[in-house]
Amino acid sequence: MNVALYADYIAELKSLFAELDRYPERFQTYTARFELAAAGNLVVYETRRRKGQTDSLYYGRSGATGANQQISQATAFAAIDRFFALGEFVALTGEPGTPVDTQYPHCAVNFSYRKKGQPVTRAMLMVFVAFNDEADALQYVSQADDPSAFVIERPWHAEKSYEWT
Repeated sequence: MNVALYADYIAELKSLFAELDRYPERFQTYTARFELAAAGNLVVYETRRRKGQTDSLYYGRSGATGANQQISQATAFAAIDRFFALGEFVALTGEPGTPVDTQYPHCAVNFSYRKKGQPVTRAMLMVFVAFNDEADALQYVSQADDPSAFVIERPWHAEKSYEWT
């Protein structure tokens, strides 16, 4: 089965995420929520700016205790940045009931923004699964119970998930 690979897309997203984290003043408005699940743990990086007001929340949930705990912005950023540094990615279609193999790190990304001076807002909503390299990604997809769970054609636009619009 053919599957769309997202290393190039993630490289752009990683750069944009770093810019938002370090230089939020470059953005007129934004809503960013990154939910990273890896090794049984969850890290959430959430920030929003509207009408000059910025709200942010960064927390983690331990797989062992199930308890949420606030973490620093730097800790949340570092975890997600490490995820984005992996070698290859596939995206889920967003169909209801799509299972995610928890042995592999995955990140749900809901990101919309408008930079200062730009006329339009860009938005995307995707779930990515990360791998060391293309061979690992292709092996994972070939062994999946439901191959329709993976995006096969880019750019992807569906009701529940979509690339930049």
